[in-house]
Amino acid sequence: MPVNRIVCVAGARPNYMKIKPVMDALERHGAEVVLVHTGQHYDESMNDVFFRDLGIRPPDRYLGAGSGTHAQQTGRVMAAFEPLLGELSPDAVVVVGDINSTLACALVAAKAGPLLAHVEAGLRSRDWSMPEEVNRVATDRVSDYLLAPSPDAAANLRAEGYREDQIHVVGNVMIDTLLANLERARASDVLDRYGLTRGGYGLVTLHRPANVDDPDALRGLLKALGEIAGRCPLLLPVHPRAAERLAAVGVPGGIRVVPAAGYLDFVALQDGARVVLTDSGGVQEETTALGVPCVTLRENTERPVTVEEGTNVLAGTDPDRITAVVHRVLDEPPAPRCPALWDGQASERIARILLEGGTARTRLRPTDLAPGLTAGAT
Repeated sequence: MPVNRIVCVAGARPNYMKIKPVMDALERHGAEVVLVHTGQHYDESMNDVFFRDLGIRPPDRYLGAGSGTHAQQTGRVMAAFEPLLGELSPDAVVVVGDINSTLACALVAAKAGPLLAHVEAGLRSRDWSMPEEVNRVATDRVSDYLLAPSPDAAANLRAEGYREDQIHVVGNVMIDTLLANLERARASDVLDRYGLTRGGYGLVTLHRPANVDDPDALRGLLKALGEIAGRCPLLLPVHPRAAERLAAVGVPGGIRVVPAAGYLDFVALQDGARVVLTDSGGVQEETTALGVPCVTLRENTERPVTVEEGTNVLAGTDPDRITAVVHRVLDEPPAPRCPALWDGQASERIARILLEGGTARTRLRPTDLAPGLTAGAT
């Protein structure tokens, strides 16, 4: 029985850039695609502007999950998605990334029976304090198709005992969207609006709880950014969850805080920056594809390929180290490099795998586990 009806799930800003090219490719190949928006992100700055910029059609179904604790949010998505999946009876479900909606819909789909495909499978930070790490590992475990963006991600999956027929290195769907919209982004007037010149500023993003929720950690980061701004003025589009915390701590001079940017404006800001400082995984990827120096304000990254084969440098969160790393990058920018298969065709590869790969169940079974491992009893 061929795969015809496919549910594609999106829930938050990081998902939109990943699901759009996959939907387009599946529909070009004749699949019936149902777009389900969980509502994990719902305000205009994190939702509507991205749908407009990317040309994503309105979702076919909206679950209205809203905000809350990780357990509350995950539970609400599962409770809403389960009856919908029963109604739609899809042949396959596609989830992307590592947000709470990804895991919630993956768990429901795994129990309901349709094939489950995880886009961005195999990414690992090995930092279990990050909720995203729990989400991505658990999602991979219940998925049939593990669609990895790079060979290092595939190597992680092999090391965890997944079979070769589950693992597909397809490239990076974020880069599909970036390349498809790059000329439109470069036509944006956002640099003029902010009085910026190409190569004359640094761009900063901060949103990880470890960086913005702890006032002492945030003060340390802002101290480093203030010193860097003395050499290279910095622009900081404010993520909604960070706005109040930044205001409470106080932002040093030389750092210009502006509202959160839409997709096209933000790509233009990345493309024109002398350096980008970030704690975002997606920004590490986009700057690598653009050839722009990136300094990651984290102790680890689930995207080491951007360091090994891209323009990313891992600086950690110590203020003195961050300052030293950024000065070194400004003095000697890394040479532009881009990983293989980050060529704008990842979504085409995904569509062919899902639509031509048949419907054989490929999910990891207890008998597939490595020697010495056993599945837990229920």
